[in-house]
This record gives sequence, structure tokens and C-alpha cells, in this order.
Amino acid sequence: MPHFSIEYSANLDARVDMAAVCEVVRKAASETGIFPIGGIRVRAIRCEHYAIADGKLDYGFLAMLLRLGEGRDLPARQKAGEHVFKALSAHLDPVFANSKFALSFDMQINDAATSWKRNNIHDALKAKMP
Repeated sequence: MPHFSIEYSANLDARVDMAAVCEVVRKAASETGIFPIGGIRVRAIRCEHYAIADGKLDYGFLAMLLRLGEGRDLPARQKAGEHVFKALSAHLDPVFANSKFALSFDMQINDAATSWKRNNIHDALKAKMP
């Protein structure tokens, strides 16, 4: 499990290809080497209703949360997080250049005792390996 949830202001639709954002995050997460490929999920949720700062309608935001299972030490999480954030931030450079925009990324560690999963994607990926 690394599950990335991206909430973004609806006014970004005209400026950002969210499918491309999801792919940038997926690719960067896989490049870190600390996440099982079969567990990576990236989803983007459009926020139709929002209010930012002093209420100007042209401000935008993208807030990403990574829910992660236990078992990785802090330095590994930091290195992976920095890699993913750098890739996402670089992808969004044009948004920063052309508008007022806020980008955030936080990690949340899920307690294994209260996290249930069922996934057969791992087995399918193993079966494809030579």
C-alpha cells in the first residue's frame, strides 16, 4: 500500500491534465524502489466547492496525501517523499508560473492492526515476470 489521494480545486481543470498528474505521481512512486508496484494507487478528487485565502476565485490548490503501511524507516520515507514531491512540483511549474497556486504533500502511516486489504494484483504482476 502506497495510496496517493489528490484533492484539487475545480478551477485547475482548465490548467492541469489530472490524468497526467496521476501518472507523474505513479511513476515517481515506482522509481523510489520502496513501494510494491502492485500496491500503488493514485486518485484525483476534484473539489467543486472550496475557499482559499482571501477568497479570490483564481487561486488554486492541489493537496496530496499518501497513506502508507508500516515498515519503512523515516529516512526511507523522507527520501521517497522528496522524490515524489520534486517530480510533482516540477510537473506543476507552469501552474506556479501562470497563477497563484498552493501545493502540499503529506504522508500518513496506517497502523497495521487497523488496516485491512485484499489485493490479487501482486500475484498477477509476479505471473507476468519471466
